[in-house]
Amino acid sequence: MFSHVMIGTNDLDKAKTFYDNLLSTLEVRPARVDGRRIFYITKTGVFSVTKPINGEAATPANGGTIGFAANSPEQVNAWHTAGIAAGGVPCEDPPGVRQGPGVNLYIAYLRDLDGNKICAMHRMAS
Repeated sequence: MFSHVMIGTNDLDKAKTFYDNLLSTLEVRPARVDGRRIFYITKTGVFSVTKPINGEAATPANGGTIGFAANSPEQVNAWHTAGIAAGGVPCEDPPGVRQGPGVNLYIAYLRDLDGNKICAMHRMAS
């Protein structure tokens, strides 16, 4: 459904270091830099971080979350650990199973360096 997701940052170099470390746990290569933006390109889509084009400060979306697919609970845990080590802030419940009608998810949440809410999620067998 989506071709890409783009979020804002106030410090592109710090964002690149943070997301390079974080996304390497999900087997994503380091970002390609294109001027004021960085791009993580995979077979399933593109994640990008940019300094706002209008020159104003980047702010996180209120109520927004960007979710990254993980292959296992262990990969979710590695993502969470790497994110905290790179300066991310844990939010919501600790990493773990979240259950709903017909769905079992293993999820971890963080706030990135600019306050954007991000998560890693593994869909478990029901």
